[in-house]
Amino acid sequence: MTRTIEFSGTVLTGPGTEHHGLWSVDGLLTFHRPSAAPDLVLDGWVIPGLVDAHCHIGLGPGGDVPDDVAERQALADRDAGTLLVRDAGAVHNTRWIQQRADLPRLIRAGRHIARTRRYLRDFAVEVEPLDLVEAVRKQARAGDGWVKLVGDWIDRDAGDLAASFPARTLKDAVEAAHDEGARVTAHCFAEDTLDDMLDAGIDCIEHGTGLLPRHIPRFVEQGVPIVPTLINIATFPDIAAQAEGKFPRYAAHMRSLWERRAERVLEAYEAGVTIYAGTDAGSVIKHGRIVDELQALHAAGLPAAAALDAGAWAARDWLGADGITGGASADVVVCVEDPRRNLATLQELKNIVLRGEVVR
Repeated sequence: MTRTIEFSGTVLTGPGTEHHGLWSVDGLLTFHRPSAAPDLVLDGWVIPGLVDAHCHIGLGPGGDVPDDVAERQALADRDAGTLLVRDAGAVHNTRWIQQRADLPRLIRAGRHIARTRRYLRDFAVEVEPLDLVEAVRKQARAGDGWVKLVGDWIDRDAGDLAASFPARTLKDAVEAAHDEGARVTAHCFAEDTLDDMLDAGIDCIEHGTGLLPRHIPRFVEQGVPIVPTLINIATFPDIAAQAEGKFPRYAAHMRSLWERRAERVLEAYEAGVTIYAGTDAGSVIKHGRIVDELQALHAAGLPAAAALDAGAWAARDWLGADGITGGASADVVVCVEDPRRNLATLQELKNIVLRGEVVR
């Protein structure tokens, strides 16, 4: 039996494009009015389902989580309007989530790849440089077109952040991922790590707190986007306070990275670096906070419409997912007000429609 939903309000097919007249027929969007009367009419401002481009469904503070915890994480994201998630590393095998029609669409990256004893315990596949290329190939085959590297972490001997892998090894690893048809993203806090990643031909940078003026032209020229995860960077002062007694250099470094977080994001955006929204939910950060991240990007200086684009139309296009187009899956959210002018309206969504079903 055909099921039809009419969206009677203003439809935003892009950050600057308004349209009137949209329907979902058996879960697919159309701009052509069906002959039959709709089963349901939803009124409001319609945008594509939000995107969390750095999320960890299936990861908890201790690493792996049971299925029921992963399910709750996915539901929390969905109920906040996140209908597409780019996994940024998880221990849990989340393939089953991709089979659930009531859970967000998930693009997996396999497990993080880190240097031995240089990351959070039980989170990553930990390898030495000689084994990095093979580990990348394995995770490229296990994921959905993405590999996640831990580019730097505290080196306890040095007492500060330090790169995880030599530059030459990184370049070989990125080339191996590309050979496997996968893109590579990397966790990067420190300044010098970014130079090595750009030299290696990286496809994306997570956090990017060490961004300096010398890096920005290269990001633009190479087309490398940044996912700043600002609500996670907000935890840096607490991290520094805990490390102060034993690693004072590291603590001072983390505070300095935190202090310039907003300035760096705005400098990058104004120079033409592409910014996408990601929460880093899954360990310290709770799931369901994508709107907080969009508001943090706006608070850093991005116009509201640009912040929204970073978690909606542009993010979907980057990940190869449909937005609001004819024949696309009906994955949309309905707002009371124009979210391009008032991001706060996203905190109280009128409706969430996933695969043509109203889930809220």
